[in-house]
Amino acid sequence: MGIQERKEREKERRRQQIMVAAKRVFSDRGFNRATMEDIAKEAELSPGTLYLYFKNKEELYASLSLRILQYLHIRVGHVRDEEGPPEKKLETLIEAMYDVYAFDPLILINMFHLQSSETLKNLSPELLEQIEDLSRKSIGAISSIFKEGIEKGVFIDRHPVALADIFWALFSGVVLWNTSKRIIDIRKDYLMQTLQAAFEVFGRGVTRNVALPAE
Repeated sequence: MGIQERKEREKERRRQQIMVAAKRVFSDRGFNRATMEDIAKEAELSPGTLYLYFKNKEELYASLSLRILQYLHIRVGHVRDEEGPPEKKLETLIEAMYDVYAFDPLILINMFHLQSSETLKNLSPELLEQIEDLSRKSIGAISSIFKEGIEKGVFIDRHPVALADIFWALFSGVVLWNTSKRIIDIRKDYLMQTLQAAFEVFGRGVTRNVALPAE
């Protein structure tokens, strides 16, 4: 192993060390209360070392979202490319959303908060471009699934991007709403049941000529 390769590997190892510590701190203290000093202490590094890798707390927070965005992109891409009728692809897409949530619930929730906050304005252009590119590709893959269904007469004739946006908003909204309810009462954890009902209603609404079951 060459010197340069060793340095790059050590740099990546240190970066991962910081991100693992940041995830713990954000989980324990929340984004607003957490500081770079808290994260440095958790990572057993000096605050100055953190700033060699991340320019501010917002960038560190946003960097945690990249892995789950990459996973989302891969999962919905596989659904788009698989063979089968559109209604089956919609079922598989819904299963993919459960997988995305299970991949890392905390970071997924952080990502939803990130996308609806002013934090994005404090990111480096490079990181912001990565986030926007992965988000755009994922929504594009989802909209392709709906576009195919519309062209085959299976889904209602609405703009596929609009349907993709509604699908994503449904998923993120239910997750965030149930997270908020659990803050008030930890016993109120009905996420999976609520997601199942939401996706069922969406599936019925987006599919043409769906007969409702008899009372």
